[in-house]
Amino acid sequence: MNIAIIPARGGSKRIPKKNIKLFHGKPMIAYSIEAAIQSGCFDKVIVSTDDQDIADIAIEYGADVPFFRPSNISDDYATTMDVMQHAINWCMEQQWNVETVCCLYATAPFITSDYLIQGYEKLIKNEADFVFSAATFSFPIQRAIKLTEKGEVSMFSPEYEQTRSQDLEEAYHDAGQFYWGKADSFLDRKAMFAKHSTVILLPRSRVQDIDTEEDWSFAELLYSALESE
Repeated sequence: MNIAIIPARGGSKRIPKKNIKLFHGKPMIAYSIEAAIQSGCFDKVIVSTDDQDIADIAIEYGADVPFFRPSNISDDYATTMDVMQHAINWCMEQQWNVETVCCLYATAPFITSDYLIQGYEKLIKNEADFVFSAATFSFPIQRAIKLTEKGEVSMFSPEYEQTRSQDLEEAYHDAGQFYWGKADSFLDRKAMFAKHSTVILLPRSRVQDIDTEEDWSFAELLYSALESE
């Protein structure tokens, strides 16, 4: 049995009601729900939430909300792994034979069913513990700088100050969209960023964290640009 779990708590502070705020005419969470359903990968698409408004919208767009998340994993300190473990354990208690699980973030409007399918196929083919979305950094991380309180500049890796950009190793980052994994790997709390994981590479044009109002505005512009192609 394959299940999708979409964590979506109601207490977003920097962008109030971020998970259900309208993004190009639809609640943000609808994009993840629709991509999951369209992929055909899942027997169940479950939203883990502590909020009735989120639950109502999730159900409207075709997801299941079979439980409400307990308060001890609904605050700012709860981790994604805490939420995944709770949801998987709930499924196991229902006697569901859960083998593979995909965590989908609720604020990922650029997610597509095609990439979800690729992730599942790679999980099975590679016998990996996890497969997650990733993208390249747009600037060499070896040239990153930091500032003191006085605005003074120094490099994180000064040994690369004179190295040509083309000679620097490419770096990648978590794209923050989906995380396929074996149910047991989530329950065992295995590390995500480790040798037993692999990635589906996304173009940078389909990747944008949405944590601030500035992020939201940029994501809307990027989405409009993609829609006009």
